[in-house]
Amino acid sequence: MPFAWSFRETWLHRVNPSFKLVASVLMFVLALFTDNINVLTNVTWMYIVLLFAASGHSPRRLLLLSLPFGLMFVSSASSMVFFGQGSTTWLRWGLVHVTEESFFRGIHIGLKTVDMALIGLLFALTTSPVALFYSLMQQLRLPPKYAYSFMAALRLLPMIWAEYRTLQMALKVRGVKPPRGLSGLLASLKRHSIPLLAQSIRRAQRIAVAMEAKRFSSSAKRTFYYTLGWSVSDALMAGVLAVLWGAAAWLGWHVPWFHVGDVSYKVF
Repeated sequence: MPFAWSFRETWLHRVNPSFKLVASVLMFVLALFTDNINVLTNVTWMYIVLLFAASGHSPRRLLLLSLPFGLMFVSSASSMVFFGQGSTTWLRWGLVHVTEESFFRGIHIGLKTVDMALIGLLFALTTSPVALFYSLMQQLRLPPKYAYSFMAALRLLPMIWAEYRTLQMALKVRGVKPPRGLSGLLASLKRHSIPLLAQSIRRAQRIAVAMEAKRFSSSAKRTFYYTLGWSVSDALMAGVLAVLWGAAAWLGWHVPWFHVGDVSYKVF
């Protein structure tokens, strides 16, 4: 989710966060239960186009954030490719047994992993955390005490990091050098964790008292500083996703990338 990055606001940023969350979960489920490798291939490149066209972030940043996806694809696909099952053997070398069936199943699993990562990245880059929690309270009826607690926790993360850096510099100025090895790691962990934990407990106690004073524990109806509703962008997102999956399915059946379609075990 964008905190300090500069980006160009697009129609996807104006979609209601709750609707975007529900749509993302639905896209997760669709990708999970799609067994046609040609459909998944089309969905993957269409998600990439949507990411670069509608996220509002620079291509250089998107390429940098997408680099781990290649590793995810290789790591998730290789285990199935090298150690899968099948009757059409391509390569056998010791424990490694590459077959036509295992190859396509591995590509299929890798595409699923990348699709889910692209969905999550697209949601994260186009959704404000504050707007998300306000939308969860207003549209999905999330209790305010939970939503504001999550927002307070997000605001505390930079403070904890600043305290950690301050503690590191203080130890460095005092010339504290932990011994090497496992004992040094445990000593360093103890030296940093206890002060940070104590500070976090005190800060959490102050926040809890403040929220109690503001009657966050009651079930009374509250007003909101930001009021979120529905817009044309919500219908546009629903239409884009429907067209995306419809076009991916049609192309997968009529203009396939591979000579196989359904790569599930029941087919092979």
